[in-house]
Amino acid sequence: MRALTYHGANDVRVDNVPDPTIQQDDDIVLRVTATAICGSDLHLYHGKIPQTESGDILGHEFMGIVEEVGSGVTAVQKGDRVVIPFVIACGSCFFCNHDLFAACETTNTGRGAILNKKAIPPGAALFGYSHLYGGIPGGQADFVRVPKANTGPFKVPGTLADEKVLFLSDILPTAWQAVVNADIGKGSSVAIFGAGPVGLLAAECARMLGAEQVFMVDEVSYRLRYAQEQYGVIPVNFHEIDDPAEYIIEHSAGHRGVDAVIDAVGFEAKGSTTETVLATMKLQGSSGKALRQCMAAVRRGGVVSVPGVYAGFIHGFLFGDAFDKGLTFKMGQTHVQRYLPELLEHIEAGRLNPEAIITHTAALEDAARCYEIFDEKQEYCRKVVLKPGMATGTGFVGEHK
Repeated sequence: MRALTYHGANDVRVDNVPDPTIQQDDDIVLRVTATAICGSDLHLYHGKIPQTESGDILGHEFMGIVEEVGSGVTAVQKGDRVVIPFVIACGSCFFCNHDLFAACETTNTGRGAILNKKAIPPGAALFGYSHLYGGIPGGQADFVRVPKANTGPFKVPGTLADEKVLFLSDILPTAWQAVVNADIGKGSSVAIFGAGPVGLLAAECARMLGAEQVFMVDEVSYRLRYAQEQYGVIPVNFHEIDDPAEYIIEHSAGHRGVDAVIDAVGFEAKGSTTETVLATMKLQGSSGKALRQCMAAVRRGGVVSVPGVYAGFIHGFLFGDAFDKGLTFKMGQTHVQRYLPELLEHIEAGRLNPEAIITHTAALEDAARCYEIFDEKQEYCRKVVLKPGMATGTGFVGEHK
């Protein structure tokens, strides 16, 4: 089959690789009909995630048709159309029984060997996200093996286009969890740092839940314009505004700051010169610039919700400030399976339209070029969907805004 494989920083290629096969009784083999490039895929693309090996198949946002089923699979059958959560969960361990699927303690054999030395149990395995997270081949491919198929695959109706339901695999539940963690409700104010796909969908979810005032902080003007037009956000371009947090406080009710902030940027935020040096010397795992701005912009007693990926420790984490302000932090990988039925209902009712952020649809064969477009923000790119079987060079580029 054909699959998008990693060959080092900024070097991904579509190669011929062996077809996946059933390995465990509860496996399925899926024929991929649509897959997407996620913002967190760019961490891999930049060579920032340890234990990503040459030849690894990337991709954790995908859906398709069940082609083969293992003898122990009862939840789906051949021919079913399903979306696959990026989190691989067993469905029966302590954490899965508490709907904390991203903390599943049985599926990640790779990461546990490292973390258990520090008495930290591993979280769940993830598709296409390095051997730290299990080394499970991803879904930017013609076919993919899906383990734990009695817990993961989520059936979707044939009446909905792939584009409407594909993001149930990751970015929509990730945005939803971020907004739910932020305690957003009617009349709330929120600042979202990052106008990438998760940030944009977080704005949509926040509006649906009744947020009255939504700030969005980024440096990409065309994404900020889109968010303003589509979701009515107050755009804050940090190339034009030196201190976004100060601006947000000045424009919030009572000049107290917003009720909640969402950090949809993560560890690759552009930090100070000091942070750049520390990261280069491997003395810091993540830039804390976005997180510090979030902590400054939120009011006392507010919530800092972090869906953005972080790694290791952060220089200049102002814990004393967080204590003094009485902040609540909620963060982590998304418990995707928990939210899928509710989110599908919102899509079917027309309350959520996640497909609106798509700008590029292309053949799987064009994936390497699409990584460049997405990474470098060319052609007004917001989100790329790849379709195996689509003829190369026939991709759709959305309206430029």
